[in-house]
Amino acid sequence: MALEQIFPDRRPVDPAAPWGELDLSPIARSDRPHVVASMVVAIGGRATAGGGTTGLSSEIDRRLFLGLRAHVDAVMAGPKTIEVENYGPLARSEERRAERRGRGLEPVPLAVTATRTLALPVETPLFRDRASRIVVLTSSDREPPAAAATLLVERLEGDDLDLAAGLARLRAAHGVRSVLMEGGPTLLGAMLRAGVVDELFLTFAPMIAGGRELGLVEAAELPEPVSLTLESVLREGDEVFVRYRIKGE
Repeated sequence: MALEQIFPDRRPVDPAAPWGELDLSPIARSDRPHVVASMVVAIGGRATAGGGTTGLSSEIDRRLFLGLRAHVDAVMAGPKTIEVENYGPLARSEERRAERRGRGLEPVPLAVTATRTLALPVETPLFRDRASRIVVLTSSDREPPAAAATLLVERLEGDDLDLAAGLARLRAAHGVRSVLMEGGPTLLGAMLRAGVVDELFLTFAPMIAGGRELGLVEAAELPEPVSLTLESVLREGDEVFVRYRIKGE
């Protein structure tokens, strides 16, 4: 079945440009980047199956997910997500790099992670790639472990990891106007609590997962529910792809 939009109107959608011309940089705030989060969940809200997202994701989901990377200055993920999903370089093909150049972006997005302990997954392909640049937001005063990639450590004040300050540092020190936050549930919860997420791209996988699988948001007590505004809905077969805007952001 072909990809189609079913809200706000019904029409066929080109999988190569499913969200239209997603120009995020001009709408960035002056004090921090515009942040979009992208997650996949089973019906019921579980964000993992078998400990990762591979069992939930499909070919079209991965295409849409990777397509979002072509529109942002930086891609952000927690250290555990980078390890479990075995992250590699963020723009491997020349076609992807050319697409980014055409949008006025750097050929390869900046990688970003956040950690209180500076325990980093340096054995993953991303950290072993000498061409990758990774900003590490941390409240630790430890030295980072050795990695082949270039590590740009941004130390934040205070014992807690102040993600609002970290996003502000990305904007001021690295010129980052737009960030794609790819997980996991712990980092998403912390960023929602800090009020630094502007949009949520959510894939609903046509399955139910239970047991010890993680939910969409973990390890963060939100002071109140986060309200969402529905922007658009895409569908292919039994899968649904939803774009929400965070109210108040």
